Order: sequence, then structure tokens, then C-alpha cells
Amino acid sequence: MRKASNSGETGAGWTRAQRVAFRMAAGRLAEDLDRGEVRASLRVKPMTNHPGIWEMTWEGNDGRATFRYGLETIPGKRHVIWRRVGGHEIFLAP
Repeated sequence: MRKASNSGETGAGWTRAQRVAFRMAAGRLAEDLDRGEVRASLRVKPMTNHPGIWEMTWEGNDGRATFRYGLETIPGKRHVIWRRVGGHEIFLAP
């Protein structure tokens, strides 16, 4: 996957298939957060040396994203704020 632009835009320069894959992964994360357990295939974990920032990987090693949790906007639902979406290079400046 290509790197998202520096403006914080996610998916800049992606193919349609890459956008669909991210949307599916983001949807799975939302479902998992609602039920209280994130599936292992999304490989969600806190980033080392970046407090409050989490990482998620899907589609082998091709899809990666960083995010943080924000204040609830819908009562009882975790609010995910996507930071960067792209390939491995996004971890250089999460």
C-alpha cells in the first residue's frame, strides 16, 4: 500500500482494492470493539515508544494503520481516530 499524504489524508494514491481492504479492516475493528475482543488477524497493539497510539496490520504485511482512541461520540462505543494509513513506512512517523 502507498503512504498516506502528509496532510493526514488516508489512502492517497491507493487502488480501489486497497481502499476496500482498509474499509473492511476498519469495519472489523469497529465490530470487535463493540463486542470487547479484537480478532488476532488484525494484529492490533499499542505502539512502542508512542503512548496512546495503536497500530493495526491487515492483508499480510501490505495494510497498516495507526490510530488513537478519542472521546466517545456515541455512548458506549469506542471512538477511533485514524492517524496514518499505508504501508510499513507509516511507522516512521506514526
